[in-house]
Amino acid sequence: MKALILSCNCGEGHNSAGKALAEQFAHRGIPFALQDTLSFDSERTSRFIGNVHTKCALYAPRLFAVGNQLAERERHTEKPSVCYRANATYADKLYHYICENGFDTIVMPHVFPAEALTCIRRRYPQTRLTTCFIATDYACAPFLNETDVDFYCIPHELLRPSFMESGVPAGKIVATGIPVRERFLSHVDKAEARARLALPGTGQILLVMTGSMGYGNVNELLCALRARIPNADVLVMGGNNERLKHSLREDFAADSRVRVLDYTTEVSLYMDAADLLFTKPGGLSSTEAAVKGIPMIHTAPIPGWEADNAAFFASLGLSRTADTPKMQAEQAAQLLASPAAMARMCAWQHKEINPNAAADICTLLTQQKGENCLREGIV
Repeated sequence: MKALILSCNCGEGHNSAGKALAEQFAHRGIPFALQDTLSFDSERTSRFIGNVHTKCALYAPRLFAVGNQLAERERHTEKPSVCYRANATYADKLYHYICENGFDTIVMPHVFPAEALTCIRRRYPQTRLTTCFIATDYACAPFLNETDVDFYCIPHELLRPSFMESGVPAGKIVATGIPVRERFLSHVDKAEARARLALPGTGQILLVMTGSMGYGNVNELLCALRARIPNADVLVMGGNNERLKHSLREDFAADSRVRVLDYTTEVSLYMDAADLLFTKPGGLSSTEAAVKGIPMIHTAPIPGWEADNAAFFASLGLSRTADTPKMQAEQAAQLLASPAAMARMCAWQHKEINPNAAADICTLLTQQKGENCLREGIV
């Protein structure tokens, strides 16, 4: 078995899911490579699409909702979608890369490579590959209905009907959960985590995460938190958004209880140190938090899949959400005042979210490879 993980730079969650699988392949001694799918078109295309995604999210988020509506319309037409045709343009190049490097298993935490692999399967029907799409949101992505892969790994069994209604064959759906990196599977005692991060050993600590792009009305949320929960320390992760971080540091320079963090790889440790998390409802970040078992308030979503993520989590009691920063701060105050409510939320997270999705997907693929070898008479 030799695996190729094809990700995409349209949101860091896809790359994080790919890296989670890479860790499992490495542990099992399975050769693998992790590649940016759109780079097979060109590095310029990859950068352009990534930049468009980030700028739309920050400055024109409603375009995502419009895009979803257009995608839904295309789903009801017989001709290939614009998405399929765009990803088909580099399918031959990707096919030759797969053949030249001897990959037999393709893992795809984004719909773009699933479109390209579908094109490859049609153009080169003699090619024998095990292909697996991994959903990184708690909703069915547009265009998935026109893909043809062997497995569709979805976040939760309750989502099976919506994927089937969108056109995914029932027999190919496996409810594995969303894969998270190993660092989120371990837990550090709160006091120790705070000591490692040089944080106050006592008192409440709130962690605000804005995603890699620094999304959301963070200034208004901080003002609401300082008014409603004045004795708490607030840590803000602004991702790669240097403009946002600079602005927040200026606005809250006189408030010693607000700390705007530089980019960090210690997200897991900060979750261990905090009492409550505010996060935009990205599928991957929400799953990481639930695996950690931290009470969670979902902030305003990017319209589209993130709204579905927030609704799914709230429906199962895995998080709370509200429409405005003021209401989000009120939800936080209510949670912090009720240790029993926070414990229930963490218990439901533990019950509903599979922490071992990466290992389970790896096992699924290795078993499939073994079955393929038996069918082909390979010892």
